Amino acid sequence: MAISGGRFASPIGWLTSTLLLLPGIIIALAFHEFAHAAAAYRLGDHTPKFQGRVTLNPAAHLDPIGLICIIFIGFGWGKPVMVNPRNFRKPRRDDLLVSLAGVTTNLILAFVFGFVLMLFANLTSDAFLMSYTGNIIAEIIVNAIRINLVLMVFNLLPVPPLDGFNVVSAIFNFKHTELYYKIYENGMIILLVLIIFNVVNTIIRYTVYPLYYFILSIFL
Repeated sequence: MAISGGRFASPIGWLTSTLLLLPGIIIALAFHEFAHAAAAYRLGDHTPKFQGRVTLNPAAHLDPIGLICIIFIGFGWGKPVMVNPRNFRKPRRDDLLVSLAGVTTNLILAFVFGFVLMLFANLTSDAFLMSYTGNIIAEIIVNAIRINLVLMVFNLLPVPPLDGFNVVSAIFNFKHTELYYKIYENGMIILLVLIIFNVVNTIIRYTVYPLYYFILSIFL
């Protein structure tokens, strides 16, 4: 059913749309994980440096299985950055900053690509904008804006192993409690239930689109 009536009903259309999404996906994931690694390193934890994660090279941050899942089922992941909070100067505060670094970077990137879209629209001719190549470039930039916003909102969900759960646990200081570990152990089950029952998609729809149109209203 998924092949005949879903995203693979038109293989050529699916392949084309996937290729136009890939640059945005790779950039968003690489910058997201790099931001975690760089923040942890700057705050005193050298673990990401030893693991070669303080780099913008996508190869260091992309999980092959996670990328394949993104391409074929629309849900996936990057390679998580390993952090040792005991190396932080102020563990609770610094853990919160590291957790927020990825989503903050994605938000900044969304605005950067909005600016790039404005430059592209203003510095190229109308004929080129309406051409096949122009449409492809514009769609890649627009996709990059959306993907960064989706990644930001998704990771802010307060469900382990997402960043939002670390943010909530740091703010309310329950990271080393029984409740924390109980939720963490069942995090993937909770997340899958939210995905299956369309809760995640609903949250993304009602947050990403307003942010997306807000960015467009600023630059276009």
